[in-house]
Amino acid sequence: GAAWLYLREEKERRRRARRRAELRALALGRGDFQLLDQAGRRRRKADFAGQWVLLYFGFTRCPDVCPAALEKLSRAVALLEREPGLPPVQPLFITVDPQRDDVAAMARYVRDFHPRLLGLTGSPEEVRAAGGDYRVYASAGPRDEDGDYLVDHSVLLYLLGPDGLLLDCYGPAKTAPQIARSVRRHMETYRPLLD
Repeated sequence: GAAWLYLREEKERRRRARRRAELRALALGRGDFQLLDQAGRRRRKADFAGQWVLLYFGFTRCPDVCPAALEKLSRAVALLEREPGLPPVQPLFITVDPQRDDVAAMARYVRDFHPRLLGLTGSPEEVRAAGGDYRVYASAGPRDEDGDYLVDHSVLLYLLGPDGLLLDCYGPAKTAPQIARSVRRHMETYRPLLD
């Protein structure tokens, strides 16, 4: 009974400590992006200091993966909003296709998802720098006869803690309820990565 519970808790504590050490070594998200939101306001990563953030990199002309990921992100945020006492989570979407995803395109696109979702864009250099802080892969594919193209890119949702650093990431197999449970667990056990 008690010995088994102690061993189980100790194993979980060690797993969390290992994960924390790995994340501290990576310390992804140390940079401070400067991008424009869907209203044309300049936003810096520092604007979100002290907040929990769920972040996704994608593009507005993505036929299926990005809308599915943003819908999942929106559902996870909505599930967390229903839990009294939890701090709010800011949903963010950063384009990987700044040539086509200008402020107006982002405004049209994000309105189909969570009402607080911010869509961020900027120059190709600004967008590339923001993605680089999270090791985001993005590569425009070949153009078709109409000049249209798809962008191959990383498909992860990133959880940033109040210190702005990556705490966790979620692949396509994770459901919105699983993501919400994970975020809640991180909120309950949060300690800044860099002391």
